[in-house]
Amino acid sequence: MPYTRQDINAELVRRLIAAQFPHWAHLPIRPVDLDGWDNRTFRLGDDMSVRLPSAARYVAQVEKEQRWLPKLAPLLPLPIPVPLEQGVPAAGYPWSWSIYRWLGGEPATVGRVRDLSELATTLGRFLFALQGIDPTGGPAAGPHSFYRGGPLSTYDAETRNAISALHGRIDAEAATEVWEAALNARWDGASVWVHGDVATGNLLVKNGCLSAVIDFGCSAVGDPACDTAIAWTLFSGESREAFRGALSVDSAIWARGRGWALWKALITVAGHIENDALKAAEAQRVIDEVVSDHERA
Repeated sequence: MPYTRQDINAELVRRLIAAQFPHWAHLPIRPVDLDGWDNRTFRLGDDMSVRLPSAARYVAQVEKEQRWLPKLAPLLPLPIPVPLEQGVPAAGYPWSWSIYRWLGGEPATVGRVRDLSELATTLGRFLFALQGIDPTGGPAAGPHSFYRGGPLSTYDAETRNAISALHGRIDAEAATEVWEAALNARWDGASVWVHGDVATGNLLVKNGCLSAVIDFGCSAVGDPACDTAIAWTLFSGESREAFRGALSVDSAIWARGRGWALWKALITVAGHIENDALKAAEAQRVIDEVVSDHERA
């Protein structure tokens, strides 16, 4: 039987810690309030977290984060997770896993942010700094990053299928125009570091301000356009312009960023329109934002 997400629980983590890091075996272990999908995350005491891939396709991210996050962290203007230890398969769990220093804060939902334009500027500067780090030897975009940092054309068929499936529910012609403009905005720049999943759940705030950026599982070296998608998922108006100004990107990157945001929103609507009205409605809002921004451009 393949290992499933449901098999990863606090008792499993307790056994892994006791066997491999017995000096921490006395610490309490509890699930985090807001867990991700690629990994299951647990608190280990007050100062650490344990992160375990939930499926085989996420396992390559462990070695990547173990190798690269300690090198990136000192060069960035905000804290990021830094691994303390790497665990090995044991107790029936088949993959490598990690222990990190715990980073406090809450996900950057709109209601928790003091000033959205201020957060947009801080995030833009963080990503600008990330892109400025020497990418030599870094992991080229590929399956480990789910092609974040790679060409949008990877998701061409999936995007067009979603547009077709949603015909009558969205403006299919406008969505296709945005997508084709993104595909035509060719990338010919130098490869840079990208986070790969800049989303509210991976941005932590304290006292309303951006305090840390987490989850570099989709990080890679490649095209930075994927990291701009949050311009349409979280920001709008002044905050969107503040983000773009701090990040200092050209119109081609911005067009490809619209493509990344559109792809994700389309497959979200198509996948949840029947079973999660709130998620589908939020994705529909993103589609409308992307189309409107393209039309203004």
